[in-house]
Amino acid sequence: MREVSVGEHLDQYHITELIARSGMASILKAIDTETGRTVALKVPYPQFESDVVFYERFRREEAIGQRLDHPNIIKVLTPRRKSRMYIAMEYVEVTSLRALLRDKRPFAPERALKYARQVCGALVYMHGQGVVHRDLKPENLLVTDADQIKIMDFGIALDESARRLTWAGLSTTIGTPDYMAPEQISGRRGDARTDIYSLGMILYEMLTANLPYEGPNVYAVMKAKASEDPQPPSRWVPDIDPRLEEIVLHAIERAPRNRYASAREMLADLEDPARVQVSGRASQLQPPASWKRLRSVVMTGVFFASLAAILALLVYLARRYPAAPARTQGAYRGTVR
Repeated sequence: MREVSVGEHLDQYHITELIARSGMASILKAIDTETGRTVALKVPYPQFESDVVFYERFRREEAIGQRLDHPNIIKVLTPRRKSRMYIAMEYVEVTSLRALLRDKRPFAPERALKYARQVCGALVYMHGQGVVHRDLKPENLLVTDADQIKIMDFGIALDESARRLTWAGLSTTIGTPDYMAPEQISGRRGDARTDIYSLGMILYEMLTANLPYEGPNVYAVMKAKASEDPQPPSRWVPDIDPRLEEIVLHAIERAPRNRYASAREMLADLEDPARVQVSGRASQLQPPASWKRLRSVVMTGVFFASLAAILALLVYLARRYPAAPARTQGAYRGTVR
């Protein structure tokens, strides 16, 4: 098999444009010659088509997409026939949420809530169908011109109705470190609460233009997520509504049992933040270990700097005001009359 090029036909589809390339597939714009409808095609690179594990993963992604039917999920179509491996999807004019976040400015709270509600509503539906996305991130959330969210890429989704797969050779693609839940980092499959965690991270980023864990590399971030508390959103936005901070911190609790029990429960808070009771989660968070080390270094530095300043002051005073020569006892006696 060779790559499909613009201008060629793939079954009933006429390729008109290359939209994007990912690590494993090209996304192409095409016209369905039977219906006249514009579609998007996800076509794997030829070197992956003979990989049995990749094929099974790709086939499952298509099957999940064809089963799901929700306004906030990209619809996967069913071609009349297929001569090779690809996924046909609805085409919509969109930008990714990642592109909107590149300004590094917090969203207005209502805008962040609007997007989070749409994602969470889709999760309620998806989880009801026995599907866990497991790779929610701004790159997989598309925003249409009408400000509607569309979730895409079910490549590593968990389908509870299907047999379990082992993604041998594809472990580097299982989730994205910044948005992965701690249980994914430790190698567990995850469940609906895994998606809740990822949505909490996305909401955190929309509200603060930052993420709650920092580190020099992805491994440091993953280690911190598995063992440390997040930084509260109020670190970046001091005047954030405490109820929004409560929602975010509830969603990104390290232990799954401490998160929202379901997407439906989280959606209720997103739809009516006024009902949220502030529990004090933010004030109970421990500072990152790196902060503790930095504070220790700073305090040690302050101590020695203060000691040096005191010694310098003593030397200065000794030079400025030298002690008067001591008089002998005999000298005193000599002055007595």
